[in-house]
Amino acid sequence: MSEKNVSHTKWMKRAIFLASLGKNTTSPNPRVGAVILDKNGSLISEGFHFKAGMPHAEAMAFNNLKKDAKGGTMYVNLEPCCHQGKTPPCVDKVISSGIKKIYISIEDPDKRVSGKGIKLLKEAGIQVHLGLCKKESLDLNKAFIHRNITKKAFGVLKWAMSIDGRIALKNGKSKWITNDESRSLVHSFRAEFDAIIIGGNTLRRDNPLLTTRGSKNPEPLRVVFTKSLDLPSKSNLWDCSKAKTLLIYDSSTANEGYLTRIPKCVEVEKVSSDNPELISKILAKRGCNKVLWECGPGLATAAIQSNCIQEIITFIAPKILGGENSMNPFGDFEFEEMHEIIKLTDSQVSLIGNDICVKSSFEN
Repeated sequence: MSEKNVSHTKWMKRAIFLASLGKNTTSPNPRVGAVILDKNGSLISEGFHFKAGMPHAEAMAFNNLKKDAKGGTMYVNLEPCCHQGKTPPCVDKVISSGIKKIYISIEDPDKRVSGKGIKLLKEAGIQVHLGLCKKESLDLNKAFIHRNITKKAFGVLKWAMSIDGRIALKNGKSKWITNDESRSLVHSFRAEFDAIIIGGNTLRRDNPLLTTRGSKNPEPLRVVFTKSLDLPSKSNLWDCSKAKTLLIYDSSTANEGYLTRIPKCVEVEKVSSDNPELISKILAKRGCNKVLWECGPGLATAAIQSNCIQEIITFIAPKILGGENSMNPFGDFEFEEMHEIIKLTDSQVSLIGNDICVKSSFEN
């Protein structure tokens, strides 16, 4: 790699780092960072997008300029927008600034942009270079990209289990399988997500809070999916002072008379079947890029079968629960041959005290 290419890579990586500063706050928007150099190659400004409705990365960088950008170079990890949203089009600012060259890592998958921004930049006489640090940029915005392409939220399935693969005793008791450190990590880890999903059985059995314990404000949306609507009238999730709650129910099987148990502060939506894909699409439409499934075996299995899960995170405790009837993380996938089984990739393993944390992705 030439010295010049090393320099370009350096500045694009800086833009990607800046983009990462908006890690848990940008949804439904992508994570974007921008760097501006003057015509002599010196850094004169930079910026990143922090939150929807606030200036985009390019706009922040131009707002922070300490000198004229005319003849300069910009580095941005995602194609500048060219549509009027809550903020003006970034392409217009780039063109009017007199920038001579722009390095863009990846195209924006949003159909309102999707190459149109690049086309406008080229028509304005700006040299456009596409593809620098592409892999890193795709990884940074994988949830945003997934939502725009599939119209479903990027799903991560999380569960905790004993070393013999059990998530609860046969009577349903599971507090606590993992250690304090693992549970504390889960609370803060939830801040990466726009919504957390459980099923009715998990609500009845565990009565969870499903919050980050203050790591994120506002808290992720708490989502309960139920086929029956036969839910308790008292639940931590019905306290909307801590976080918002959305109840989604299957209208083909639910007894809607039970809706009287649900407080007015809880938002309610109905779907026509128990296919988890409908839940994922509802959340994507609401602007949720990334969602966490903390559900039981039935919903977890259905979510995987309907391609709602892209990654898994499991916490494995050095404990043995035993028992043929103790609960395991999944229902029956009805595999009959080894070539039918689900294979995971890109696994990462870490120790959390005595617990083991495994993160893996589903093969495309």
